[in-house]
Amino acid sequence: MKLQVLKEKYRAKVQELVLGATKEEGGTRSCTVTVGGDSCLPFHHFEGEVPNRPVVAMEVTDIKPNWNPKLLKNFEDVFEKPGEWARKNVENFGADLIYLKFDGADPEGEDRSVEDCVETLQEVLQAVGVPLIVSGCGNEEKDNKLMEAIAEAASGENLLIGNAEQDNYKTITAACMVHKHSIIAKSPLDINICKQLNILISEMNLPLNKIVIDPSIGGLGYGIEYAYSIMERSRLGALQGDKMLSMPIICTVGYEAWRTKEANVSEDEFPEWGTQEERGVLWEAVTASAMLQAGAHILVMRHPKAVELTKRNIDQLMQPFSYE
Repeated sequence: MKLQVLKEKYRAKVQELVLGATKEEGGTRSCTVTVGGDSCLPFHHFEGEVPNRPVVAMEVTDIKPNWNPKLLKNFEDVFEKPGEWARKNVENFGADLIYLKFDGADPEGEDRSVEDCVETLQEVLQAVGVPLIVSGCGNEEKDNKLMEAIAEAASGENLLIGNAEQDNYKTITAACMVHKHSIIAKSPLDINICKQLNILISEMNLPLNKIVIDPSIGGLGYGIEYAYSIMERSRLGALQGDKMLSMPIICTVGYEAWRTKEANVSEDEFPEWGTQEERGVLWEAVTASAMLQAGAHILVMRHPKAVELTKRNIDQLMQPFSYE
């Protein structure tokens, strides 16, 4: 007896977005990365197309990060050299993209100058051929100056630049428009703010296929179910024809997973929980797995073993299956 499967038919799809630019396209990247384009719910190959696999971006910071020592040991030979760190992430750990975070620019921290940050950007661009995602320090005034300079210095490279937020999007959006980059629209786990921010950015005439949504996820056990529901609503909106929710989604998995109690408490305190590093790796990998099922297109990750597990999971999910 042949099983009959009821299939949902959607009338729209997620925007397809290209990151990076090769020499022929005006940049210096050795490859480009395309995300989005889905015409069905995540990995429902039997209902539509999933033309581009989700990708993993590994994080690099411009200064030594205040990370868990069990995580940091994987980069102890390179964390003072962002270019070498980026190369290691790509060549040794298989990163599809590099996520360059300028924590050192924070005025309340090291307050690195805009010029120094631009030098770091150039160092990373020269070290790797994959496309780059660039994010500021979180201080609005400093980030506006920094991202303007970053966008100009990397003109033609088609970076993904963040973060544009509801009260701080105009300067970054303008810089992306002038220098032909894509933008991260970051909203605080609120579907209405997410949609409104995309409207505001598009009203400045940045094309919809140059916007990526960052819904501000939570880690496993720390609001992940709410993040899942927001992302699911965004994907359903896109498939039902809402263009202001039709953008690919980026999730900062590593940041969220490695700030949980479970990823940081030592085995001396809770020996029944197992080793600290194994917990951290699994917390990051399971968080990534949930976000993939919710519709993530770009996962920003930290631990090489978690990346390995996640990429293996993506390989499996990208295999079409049949009920027949």
